[in-house]
Amino acid sequence: MLMKDRIYVCHTYYHVYVACLKELNLEREKRGNATLVMSTMSNDFGDLKERALSCGLFEAVYMFEEKEDVNFPEIMKYHVDRGNLLLNLLARIRYTKLLGKAQAPYVPVDFREYKDIYVFCDSDPIGYYLSYKKIQYHALEDGLDCISTYDTARYDNRGHFGLKAFLASLNLIFIQNGWGKYCLDMEVNDISVLPYPCPKYIEKSRQELADALTKEDKALLVRLFISNIGEIEEKLATGKDNVLLLTEPLCELPVREKIFRDCIDLYGQIEGAESVILIKPHPRDLLDYEEKFSEYIVLDRKFPMEVLNFIEGLTFRRVISVFTVVRNIRFAEEIVYLGEDFMDQYEDPKLHRQNEEI
Repeated sequence: MLMKDRIYVCHTYYHVYVACLKELNLEREKRGNATLVMSTMSNDFGDLKERALSCGLFEAVYMFEEKEDVNFPEIMKYHVDRGNLLLNLLARIRYTKLLGKAQAPYVPVDFREYKDIYVFCDSDPIGYYLSYKKIQYHALEDGLDCISTYDTARYDNRGHFGLKAFLASLNLIFIQNGWGKYCLDMEVNDISVLPYPCPKYIEKSRQELADALTKEDKALLVRLFISNIGEIEEKLATGKDNVLLLTEPLCELPVREKIFRDCIDLYGQIEGAESVILIKPHPRDLLDYEEKFSEYIVLDRKFPMEVLNFIEGLTFRRVISVFTVVRNIRFAEEIVYLGEDFMDQYEDPKLHRQNEEI
């Protein structure tokens, strides 16, 4: 059987963005041979499938109706605490197999046809499926340096991690982010910022991938992800000091609204200048910013923030972020990163200081 080259399984716009960066860093004759799979489990990709098909980077694009465990009551009965390590592990062995098996009717491709399989966020059911099918794959970091603040593999497996990692190496249970038996390696942006090691970590700087892009490549990414670029450029052409607020799906909606109102109140005005506030909602942030923040300019949520780096001439006087990693932003004169100390005011610190709980 003639093997196909590459396939990417993406759950977010950022994942698709990184997949595009990897493809654009290939020699031109190798481009256009990859397959893109977009999971609908946590994101509405809108018309991105059609635009991805026409951009020239992918020969095929599929939607994947990936199903969470809560859709299967017969599986969820194995996902309860039995108050005993041995009983919990026995139930988890059963859960691992059943969740992988349950994805089979929804998987849109035969992964065995591909030489290289790249999976973002293999903590989702796709990781269980590939392990159930004993198919080797490459894992990729879910978000930029996200493991530095939230090592989900170790946090989700607190207590007897060594034993659980050993069972994962035998494919009896599944652990994400490089600990599964059939995960070949785990690609991260910067190993130096990760507090806990994993033998399968490999480093590939996202900024190095972006720096290698040509002007033509950058224009391609802008066209791919922003269908209304003219409208966005019009909103940005204020002639004043633009301040950009990056939102995230933090806390419950009323608390989230307060968080970002406080961000604007504290950091939205440039001293001695007339500022214009623009809000870039996170693609998974469902707060209605057009209604709740109608006095400000709200940008389209359906593109990754990083693409703003490629709009020629775009500059913000200040960018405000709570947790979104901003070290790769090139369109801001000043960056305000608020982090965990700021969030301590709005929720129990244990909910966002996960690495401290490991």
